Amino acid sequence: MTPSITLLGPQRRPTLDRVLSSLAVDGPVAVVNAGWQERESDDAEILALAGRQAVNLRLYSRWMDVLRADPEYAAAEREHRQVLDELRQLYLIRLDHALRAESAVTARTDAHAHTLAMASADALEAVQLLDATHLARVAQLHDDFYGTWRLEERGSIAGHRAEVGELLSTAQCLVVAGGHVGDLIRVLHLFHLSPHVPPRLVAWSAGAMALTPRVVLFHDRAAQGASLTEVFDAGIGVVPGLVLLPHARRRLLTDDVLRMSALARRFAPDPCLVLDDGVRVDLGPDGALPPDARVVGTNGLISEGTAA
Repeated sequence: MTPSITLLGPQRRPTLDRVLSSLAVDGPVAVVNAGWQERESDDAEILALAGRQAVNLRLYSRWMDVLRADPEYAAAEREHRQVLDELRQLYLIRLDHALRAESAVTARTDAHAHTLAMASADALEAVQLLDATHLARVAQLHDDFYGTWRLEERGSIAGHRAEVGELLSTAQCLVVAGGHVGDLIRVLHLFHLSPHVPPRLVAWSAGAMALTPRVVLFHDRAAQGASLTEVFDAGIGVVPGLVLLPHARRRLLTDDVLRMSALARRFAPDPCLVLDDGVRVDLGPDGALPPDARVVGTNGLISEGTAA
């Protein structure tokens, strides 16, 4: 059964309790805050907001337990992460050159309009191909790793998977908070949550990103200068066909129309959904966006609806 999905903006001023009430969630709620890493146990506030029957799935703590209990797997996972990190660094080198080329071509005004349009489209296609190839390489590495280690047969992992599955089987709703998106993706895959998602799902920030098929990292306003907008990894794919942009107005140069346009065109046909403070997006069947969803249009403006 496809869950009913609600995506929220950052919860600096929490709205979770009101959202769950509006969704008529009055039974058990399973909470994932593994993105908080070592602070996962500091969960009193989020559990209070989620209701008296809320339970923390403790995925980060379970992950640490697996690494302690299974040194052989722990060593293999470290090696796998190192290979992924190396692949990412090589991707970023190529991506930097491809984005610079696309930007330089788009900025040209001294050639025939038709010629420039063709060159710009080709430059953008090169970036898209690089993104797609990188994501496919990452997926293949994951498939090889999980196929080799057969996590469902390793006692420490299988035990935790069974416990998590049992907790989810009685939950009316799954709540996924933000934090470190890499660790969230890792534990959601490790404990195989996607087949066990309850009828309702509420997520925000990195927690929402980790649910998509394609996790995109971005930060135009980083202290050390703008970072490359990159395709980072594949989430668990429960939220289909969207590129999520939490903290968009704090992290993106939203007044740079050319830069925003390039962002929207690069990830098309997937809409780039803005999830700023106070935003609530209730997805329709098959992940359809509501008419008032805020998306980045191919014109570089943040507009309502999915039209450019």
